[in-house]
Amino acid sequence: MSGSSEGTVDGLEVYVLAEEHASGMFWAQHGISFLLKVHSGGQVHEILFDTGNSWEPIEHNLRLLGEDLSGVKAVVLSHRHYDHTGGLKGLLTNLNREITIISHPDLFRPNFVLPLREIGIPFTRAELEDLGARFLLTRDPIEVMSGVVTTGEVPRTSEVEREMTIETYTVDEDGRLVRDPIMDDVSLVVKLRGGSVVLTGCSHAGVVNIVKRAFEIAGPVRAVMGGFHLISASEERIEATVRALQDLGVEQVITGHCTGLTAECAFRKAYGKGFAQLAVGKVFRFP
Repeated sequence: MSGSSEGTVDGLEVYVLAEEHASGMFWAQHGISFLLKVHSGGQVHEILFDTGNSWEPIEHNLRLLGEDLSGVKAVVLSHRHYDHTGGLKGLLTNLNREITIISHPDLFRPNFVLPLREIGIPFTRAELEDLGARFLLTRDPIEVMSGVVTTGEVPRTSEVEREMTIETYTVDEDGRLVRDPIMDDVSLVVKLRGGSVVLTGCSHAGVVNIVKRAFEIAGPVRAVMGGFHLISASEERIEATVRALQDLGVEQVITGHCTGLTAECAFRKAYGKGFAQLAVGKVFRFP
């Protein structure tokens, strides 16, 4: 498998399984999980992006949607934080089979905030592999299927995102406490005619950097959905982020999780009908 994504897919449906907002009988939770149904060549291919922080709400929401994950061919984890990986053990137990899990080599690296609180993946690699996980951990973009590719490790080049603060810690190879820029932040790019759809977890790499990376890999980006991690950003950075995404040609923005109300209001004002909020139970269809 390589980082180039030849061809396009015919259509994409994204089912929101985990998010902070929900309506009706759906259960919300802190975190993100998307079920992707990728239409290509007359077939439907299912990919799971992130697993929230708990399996039980996802299982409940799947029942309400009339869906299950038995057809999922691969799981992509955006990064190692518990609110994106915590449902993984329940998922594997439910599937009861081997499945490929794609992420970054730092997936199991310690991650915490101070005063000491662990925020990384809450399982060991060994216990997940015992349940059928087969990890494919790489810094490079990897093609999940024709027309669907990960960003791999995202270069931090955008001037807009220079002010991003690093609030988490890890331990380096010499046992020293160091700031952790969360280089394992990975997004997923689905290439459709008319432009790609980018799915993010928390955008710790910076959503502008992510879109630029997606453009390099798969060409123009039409839509971005997920968490943008602007909840603590200054209004100046939020405004600059909105302008940068517009300049990059993004036509649709679908946000939630760690984006923050101030940023969501800014996107709503700038994008109008091109803006939508994530909520559990919603299904987004492209094109």
